[in-house]
Amino acid sequence: MAAADDPPKAWLMLAVGADRQHGGNDGYDDDPDVHYSWDHTVPNARTVAVGDRIVLWDKEAVIGASVIEEIETGHAEKILYRCPRCNGANIKRRKRESPPFRCFPCSDTFPIASTRVERVETFRSRHDANWVDLGRCLDGQTLRSLCVSPKSQLSMRPLRWDAFAEALRSVGRARGAAFLDEATPWVQSRPGGHRQARVRVRVGQGGFRERLLATLGPVCAFTGPGPAAALEAAHLYSYAAVGQHHDDGGLLLRRDVHRLFDQGDIAVDPHTLTISLRDELLRYPGYAPLHGQPLATKLDRGQVAWIEKHWRQHRPDAC
Repeated sequence: MAAADDPPKAWLMLAVGADRQHGGNDGYDDDPDVHYSWDHTVPNARTVAVGDRIVLWDKEAVIGASVIEEIETGHAEKILYRCPRCNGANIKRRKRESPPFRCFPCSDTFPIASTRVERVETFRSRHDANWVDLGRCLDGQTLRSLCVSPKSQLSMRPLRWDAFAEALRSVGRARGAAFLDEATPWVQSRPGGHRQARVRVRVGQGGFRERLLATLGPVCAFTGPGPAAALEAAHLYSYAAVGQHHDDGGLLLRRDVHRLFDQGDIAVDPHTLTISLRDELLRYPGYAPLHGQPLATKLDRGQVAWIEKHWRQHRPDAC
C-alpha cells in the first residue's frame, strides 16, 4: 500500500467500446465522462485505485481527465478469443486484412479464433463528478510521450502527471490540471474504495428527465436556473432499491451537485427546506455559499417526503 504522502498515481486509459480489445475479447462499455470498465485480464487491473487521476483518449487525441471517486467490482461471464495454434490470448481482430485474426506471440494468422467462456472479475470506475472535457487539445503522439513507458501498448498505462499538466498549460488548458490537483485530495479523503455493486439499469431515465424539465423548467434545485444540457434528473431515493421512477421523487440538479447529493455531502434539511453541506465542502468557494440557502425549486408534498428519507439516511445524528 502506498504511503499517505506518496503522490497519487496517474493513468492513460484507452477508450472506447469495441475499439479497446484485450485478450481477444469483445470490448468494454465505456462512457468516458462517467465510467470506465475493465476486468482482471487487463494488465494493471488491480493496481488502479480510488483517488488516482485518469486521462482518457481514443488513440488519436485526449478526450478528458478526472479523478476516480469509486471502483465498483463484480463478476461476469465473458467470451475470450484464443489463437488456435498457441492458445495465446494476445490476438487482434484486423479490419482491413485477411485472414482477420493475428496472434502476436506466434505471428500466426487465422480466419476463426478459438473461443471459450471465462468468469472474470470486473471493475468499473466512477469519475463523473470531477470530469474535465479537454476537447482533444493533445494528440495521441504527445500523450504517448507523456507515459512512463512511451512505447507501451497497454490499454491502461502509467502516466507522468506533472508532464501531462505541463502539456496542458502549453496549450492553454492550465485550469483543467489545477482543478484536478485540487479535487484529488478531496476524493482521497473520502471513505470507501473498491466495493461490490450490482447496478440496475435505469430504464426510462430519459423520459423521467423530460417530465421534470417540463414540470420544473431548466432550474437546478440547489444552484438556480441553468442550461438544460447541464442538468440531470436526480432521484431523491435509491433507484437501485426501488426499481422504478416516481415523478414526485426527482429534482433537476447540476451534474456535480447531483453526485454530491447522492453521496450525502449535500442534503436538504426537511424542517427548514434549506441546503446543508458537510463541513468538508465548506472550504470550497464554489459550494460554501449554498449552505443554509433555500431551494430554487418549490417542492410538493411527495418530494418533501423523499427529502426527509434522504436526510435520515445521511444525517442520522441531526434527526
